[in-house]
Amino acid sequence: MQLALDSLDRLVELAEESGGRVRATVAARRLFAVARAPEGLARTLLGPLVEADARLAWRGPFVALADEPNPPVAKARFVVFDLETTGLSATSARVCEIGAVRIERLEQAGTFETLVAPGVPLPRPVERLTGLSDGALRAAPPIGEALRRFCAFAGGAALVAHNARFDVSFVDRALERTAGRRLAAPVIDTVALARALLRGRVERTDLRTLACFFGVSVEPCHRALPDAQATAEVFLRLVELALERGAATLAELEELAAPRPRRIHAKRRLVRDAPPKPGVYLFRDGAGRVLYVGKARDLRARLRSYFHTPRQRRPLEAALDELEEIEWRVTGSELAAALEEVRLIRRLRPPANARVPEPERYVFLHRRGGRVVASRAPSRYGPLRAGAEVKRAAQALAGCSEEEFERLLEGEALDRLRRRLGELSLCGHDLELRRLRRSVASLERVLERLRRLEELRSLEVCILAPALAPGLHDAFVVAGGGLSVHERVAAAPRPTPHGGAAGALDADRLDELLVLASYLERPPPELTVVRR
Repeated sequence: MQLALDSLDRLVELAEESGGRVRATVAARRLFAVARAPEGLARTLLGPLVEADARLAWRGPFVALADEPNPPVAKARFVVFDLETTGLSATSARVCEIGAVRIERLEQAGTFETLVAPGVPLPRPVERLTGLSDGALRAAPPIGEALRRFCAFAGGAALVAHNARFDVSFVDRALERTAGRRLAAPVIDTVALARALLRGRVERTDLRTLACFFGVSVEPCHRALPDAQATAEVFLRLVELALERGAATLAELEELAAPRPRRIHAKRRLVRDAPPKPGVYLFRDGAGRVLYVGKARDLRARLRSYFHTPRQRRPLEAALDELEEIEWRVTGSELAAALEEVRLIRRLRPPANARVPEPERYVFLHRRGGRVVASRAPSRYGPLRAGAEVKRAAQALAGCSEEEFERLLEGEALDRLRRRLGELSLCGHDLELRRLRRSVASLERVLERLRRLEELRSLEVCILAPALAPGLHDAFVVAGGGLSVHERVAAAPRPTPHGGAAGALDADRLDELLVLASYLERPPPELTVVRR
């Protein structure tokens, strides 16, 4: 108890020392002596302290004193700013221009602009992009003076920037170097605000796209003041939407513009009751639509990981942003979960899954006359996912004999094409050589897949996995190029032919076979493999 009280008092002191608010990541490092505290972890550590003390409150990424001003959005003061820099890294690049626009009562009320002497040569790409020159920058004030003037212009206003993390990192590093402090003002990122307010209405949230979407009067041009002016107009339009959404105060606007990792981390309550068992899970939005389907050996551990990992694939991040409900279904084994995952993805087609089984897009190779074509009609050479690589492989096989096609997997056609590559390289036919080399590389990869499918076609095996019912097993039988599942068995059934077209794998069942084959390569200890 005393330790908690001491931590509370120290957190209040940190906020007071920082001018009324302290960044959560900084406070977590100072209080808990951790080397690195991402924002989600910082909020987890500090959350109980903030909630337990009436003196403290959250203000976006900051812990603030509860009596810190929290004006209505319509009466708040904002300064929208933009930087031009000599590079992309705040550790090695320098600021070379600052532009800013003051907003009072939701009206533009003044501008600020200054060049900054970076102290390093301006890279040629930056010079071409911005139109700035070393000569003009050498006559500009140093970064310390430029920041003093900018801070005087900003006063105590909330700061706004597009992709604010980039601009704030440069300002913080320069302030630490010249004044021994960092920004303490609230910072609102128009990228995060646009993602929260324009979901489904714009595909991209870069400044040029948003300026075009809102029809602002100033075109972004990689100069600090025009870009700040364009951002200011975009910000004012976003504020209109935020007010309609009910964000009436500055604190509510900050929370609406919170970075995606923090919004996602706040949803960890959805997995509180997840069991430590194998199964599948479905992410759903507020309307019940399935956004993503996954499987896990340990549902609790896998689901919790989504709310502590800083970065995910972009479609999955979007799904986590829209996430309102998680459904999980326990299975007897991870293998059963993996097969159920494939079936659910194929049926539901969730937008965030990277690879969706699409049997209708699979093709098979056929020889017609002197040509090789890709067709949906079954043959022993397939199914293959239709794409440019299969087309190039088919083109490379043009002119192959019937005997070569019958023995395709033995590589006779490939040997002939490699000899042709040697002849072209000696003749100096560079264009034809490059085309054929690309086609041969595609053919090699396609043949590798076909050999893998040939192994599946000849596979005869039964895999026993634990079932949900105690003492029983799920039996997964593969024979004749097909899979059947027999639940609640006490012993392994003998593999029997699955039926279907002789010599052809069923495209509808291929993804399930591939899943089973992956578990056969390295079977986990709970599986028993019975081969014929």
